[in-house]
Amino acid sequence: MSPVGDRFRPCRPSRHPQMLDELRQFLIGSPIPSARETHERLSKVRGLAIFSSDALSSVAYATEEIMRALIVAGTAALVYSPPIAIAIVAVMILVSMSYFQTIHAYPSGGGAYIVARANLGNGAGLTAAGALQIDYILTVAVSTTAGVAAITSAFPALLPWRVLIGLGTIAFVTWGNLRGVRESGAIFAIPTYAFIFVGFALLIAGARHVLLSGAATAPTAGGEAAGLQVLTPFLLLRAFASGCAALTGIEAISNGTPAFRPPEARNAGRTLIIMAAILATMFIGITFLGRALAIVPRAEETVVSQIGRIVFGTGVWYFALQVATALILLLAANTSFAGFPRLSSILAGDQFMPRQFANRGDRLVYTTGILSLAAVAAVLIVLFGGNTHALIPLYAVGVFLAFTLSQAGMVRHWLKARSPGWRIKVVVNSLGFTATGVALIVLIATKFLHGAWIVTLLIPLYVFVALAVRRHYRDVQSLMSLGGMEPVPWPNPAAHPHQKVVVPVSGMHRGTLAALQFARAMTSDVTAVMADVEPGAVDRVRKDWKRWGHDVPLEVLPSPYRSTLTPLLEHLDHADQRDPHRGLAVVVIPEFVPARAWQRFLHNQTANLIKKAILYQRGHTSKDRIVINVPYHLSR
Repeated sequence: MSPVGDRFRPCRPSRHPQMLDELRQFLIGSPIPSARETHERLSKVRGLAIFSSDALSSVAYATEEIMRALIVAGTAALVYSPPIAIAIVAVMILVSMSYFQTIHAYPSGGGAYIVARANLGNGAGLTAAGALQIDYILTVAVSTTAGVAAITSAFPALLPWRVLIGLGTIAFVTWGNLRGVRESGAIFAIPTYAFIFVGFALLIAGARHVLLSGAATAPTAGGEAAGLQVLTPFLLLRAFASGCAALTGIEAISNGTPAFRPPEARNAGRTLIIMAAILATMFIGITFLGRALAIVPRAEETVVSQIGRIVFGTGVWYFALQVATALILLLAANTSFAGFPRLSSILAGDQFMPRQFANRGDRLVYTTGILSLAAVAAVLIVLFGGNTHALIPLYAVGVFLAFTLSQAGMVRHWLKARSPGWRIKVVVNSLGFTATGVALIVLIATKFLHGAWIVTLLIPLYVFVALAVRRHYRDVQSLMSLGGMEPVPWPNPAAHPHQKVVVPVSGMHRGTLAALQFARAMTSDVTAVMADVEPGAVDRVRKDWKRWGHDVPLEVLPSPYRSTLTPLLEHLDHADQRDPHRGLAVVVIPEFVPARAWQRFLHNQTANLIKKAILYQRGHTSKDRIVINVPYHLSR
């Protein structure tokens, strides 16, 4: 809730909100009613486009990251890139099989967070959630900067503008996701399938080129400085850790299972299998082509671009490859925009994040999560100057930490459930736990000094903050609870016996009780209203109203678009029209005031929003309306 403003505030109408509403509807479309939620879900075709763009885009730079790690030991060390890629694909298969089981065991979504919390406790669940949230943010930054790198490889003159291009891309993806899940699937489907088509064309044409022309015997000229280090097992592990970027995004389908059409688990599982097959094939194919064509990483051109120039020349197909690669990389951020808001809403529902993240906007998407992700990713791009290779060391640690906790949680789940086939499932998840755990250790060991230490510090900080948020919400519930209280007689109305008063409520607690008593002291004509926004909330309030509401009627306002404000404003207008000779209804707003300033950001600030909405109300009358705040201060 907001801090208390003026206790008595006359409110005048204005046209500005109408203009803003029209602009918003022009940009993101008309509001979608809650009843159409099922119709807005994704088919497998659109689900693959939304949830796999991150994973598929990683093939554009994962091979290059392996090569960059090996090249410091000389070009001869690049011979190890195919075996390393095979090892990574083996881990990829295990992780995909494990998440396939997770989808069917936990179809409500949430992925690693839900699995770890249910089976390993809050600490493990929040650690997995923190790892995933950080990974989602880094995915937006890395994929965007990598997409810009593909553009500047084909058009070097754009290199000085790479930060602005990246920020523009984030703005475009944000706009697409604010329009809704189904529409974002339609917007981003073409780039995803174009990349798959051109990517397989590259593999086929590349294999034909190698068979007809033979493999290159020496690296292409112009590679980066090489041969400065001795090839050691540690260097090979570092190359493996760098290539593990290819596994990012695999968990996204598991996290977003509820976004699919019924039967959700079956559709999500099949989409995961298709994605894993495409990803493994393209990653292995590009890595083997890079070795067969003796490609070495260059600062001014990506590995995929070099392969394309050799295989396709510099004609139409090469530019199609660069455009498709740039688009999939730029729009791979869409996977995070699908996953981050959904996971944030689950965390907010469990009281580990501000409750605003649980609210769905006009287009049935989690607007707060989308805008927050865009803002943080944009800051990262500016801070790192749009440099992909500076961001990647921070990237995969969180991914594999979430993988490992998820696998451990699934092992315990099967051991407890002992459902049919549980022994095989335990073996699969145990292998997945071992593989991802080893990869995690390798990642931390090899990437710690290159930036991974930042992530290892951020995750414990994330857990600490999440627990503090939940502790605050529980303190508020305790302080606002009516438990231990007994109903007392209310004062008879005296000051304005004929004044009509409306009290908006969201729940039955001490703040609501104080506002109702204040309103009842003013007049006998008091009506409490509640917008039907959250499922089950109205039933809970009605149950408590019988004891605490006295003779004040409770009117439930239908809200098909999940809005608190619009139904309230309409109710006020209708109340005034029904009984115009008694004047405008006074609005008495209950609000609680947190003990500390930072705690205000953890609440929806509904009282403040109502005041502002009435201030700019486009009602039938131009008269002032009185708004009265009744504060309830939290002492803890």
